[in-house]
Amino acid sequence: MEISEIKQILENALELDEVIVKSDGSHYEVIAVGTMFDGMNRVKKQQAIYGPLMGHIAANDIHALSIKTFTPDEWARDKKLMSLS
Repeated sequence: MEISEIKQILENALELDEVIVKSDGSHYEVIAVGTMFDGMNRVKKQQAIYGPLMGHIAANDIHALSIKTFTPDEWARDKKLMSLS
């Protein structure tokens, strides 16, 4: 499955400010940023991302998925900490 496909699915299904998808073979990493994560616990955040992708996970199009979610404020702070800004 293409990175662009995963990004498009998440952008269409969820109200996100930013989606970054990386791939290392069959392993995918999703970084999702949106105000929708404000007040959600970690499990709910993971479920929000898994939801739109479940069909592709079940079909084995996506073999492994790691998810990082941030509110816009958390993302701005983490980018500074990681010197990505």
